[in-house]
Amino acid sequence: MNLASLLFLAGALFILYTLVGYPLLLTALARRARVPIERRWEPRTVSILLPIRNGEGWVRNKLQSIRALNYPRELLEILVASDGSTDSTEATVREFEIEGVRLFSLPPGGKAVALNLLMEHASGEILFFTDVRQTLDPDSLRLLVACFADLTVGVASGELVILDQQGREDTEVGLYWQYEKWMRKRLSSIDSLPGATGCIYAMRRELAVPLPPDCLLDDVYLPMAAFFRGRRLILEDMAKAYDSSSPLGTEFRRKVRTQAGIYQILFAFPDLLGPRNRMWIHFVSHKFARLLLPFALALIAVSSFWLPEPWGRLALSGQALFYGLAFLDIWLPPGFPLRRLTSPIRTFVTLHGRNVVRQFHPIPAPETFLALSHRHRSRQPGPSGPKLESRRFMK
Repeated sequence: MNLASLLFLAGALFILYTLVGYPLLLTALARRARVPIERRWEPRTVSILLPIRNGEGWVRNKLQSIRALNYPRELLEILVASDGSTDSTEATVREFEIEGVRLFSLPPGGKAVALNLLMEHASGEILFFTDVRQTLDPDSLRLLVACFADLTVGVASGELVILDQQGREDTEVGLYWQYEKWMRKRLSSIDSLPGATGCIYAMRRELAVPLPPDCLLDDVYLPMAAFFRGRRLILEDMAKAYDSSSPLGTEFRRKVRTQAGIYQILFAFPDLLGPRNRMWIHFVSHKFARLLLPFALALIAVSSFWLPEPWGRLALSGQALFYGLAFLDIWLPPGFPLRRLTSPIRTFVTLHGRNVVRQFHPIPAPETFLALSHRHRSRQPGPSGPKLESRRFMK
């Protein structure tokens, strides 16, 4: 066996483990090591935190969605931070001030800065994080809060549902999303997710920590801070937020940013890749391996040219067919039967190409995250957390 064959085999085995082997391992563990979650509704005060920048197209629907939540009004406070909005966002929010919505107008500073201010002013026992684009199922908050009857739970994440133009679950992204949901549900049943759904998650206020100003992934940073203090990050898949599907180019840019954020998380929490992390094998297999997956794909593509015949020709033909189907999907009309095959392949190729682009995407302020890693290492597991100033609740 020559060097090209060894490299091809190594790349192929890595891809096989990441996409097939690890899910099988996860399935076996979920059957044998399931940790039940106690869910019980208990009235708790909740602070809803909503950072916005130029959200005039969504903010009214969002606040109406929050108003429609099936949750006692006297237990809610709604805090909105406008991150340097230059449109009518702030004017729209002020229309809801009579209902107890509180607006903080900030200069442009980023989502992390806005969230830090909101966390400082929140007084609820539970912090509920959401984004402006998505609408919330009326029962979503109640379902998430019920998870905190289990004292081991520090963060509860809901589920994002992507809708098509007819308001139905989008079948074009169905396979990709179903795979992700399947993985997340099993990770939650074993112990913890590697991150929350950014537009719908809740955490105990006592576990909240300040975000670094340039943090890209608050929905991973905050849950990981709770996780390393001995708490679980679990999925409540009946708590749903709804959003319309985004163009693949928009999704690509978002995923590039997400993968840059994963490197920030590794700077801040280096124990994620070590034995001190009780879920290290899952973080490595589910998150870190995906950073390396496109390079494994490149490895088998390059090494295929030097494989002995007929294996080299077969390998190149198979890869040409795979990438050709991804390219073909661009030209197929919506609803065309073949798209059930080509659309997931195109999604896979495009979204994993983000990791190559990510190599040229700057990671903001890594020195800040390196400094914070020492803080997180020194924290002892326990329920203590920052004491935040008490404020009034929703009228």
